[in-house]
Amino acid sequence: MLIAHAPAGYILGRVANVQRNVMLAVLLASVLPDFDMLWFHLVDGGAVHHHRYWTHAPGFWAMIAAVTLSFLAVRKSQRLWPAALCFIAILLHLVLDTFVGDIMWLWPFSTEFYHFTTVPVTHSNWVLSFVLHWSFLVELLICAVALILFLKKPAK
Repeated sequence: MLIAHAPAGYILGRVANVQRNVMLAVLLASVLPDFDMLWFHLVDGGAVHHHRYWTHAPGFWAMIAAVTLSFLAVRKSQRLWPAALCFIAILLHLVLDTFVGDIMWLWPFSTEFYHFTTVPVTHSNWVLSFVLHWSFLVELLICAVALILFLKKPAK
């Protein structure tokens, strides 16, 4: 996915009927796995596919979620539901990336990538190959739904 992560997070926040500050957290969480792009471009120089980093490993987020949500549940914190929504937003990001990208769903037991479909290299620029592939219509649909929700009624 190229452009639909934040709009998908917005849809999640609207469906959950969250307040503005929680919506901001959900939006941030919906793009959080792609923060690895900073390392990918500035440090690693693109030597390793950024979906091999821990930020794109569902097992990593499952461990963090288990610890965080357990801690908040034991304390009966009011932040439990917003935190759970943030982890759902991260999971949503990984599911969307699985559509046309590769995700290591069985990590740490396996580093094998899984995906639903492959975008073939049809143009010299990889972005153009993605934008002209039928799967980009799914991204546009997600963006359209988010825009309709945004215009329909402002979030809390």
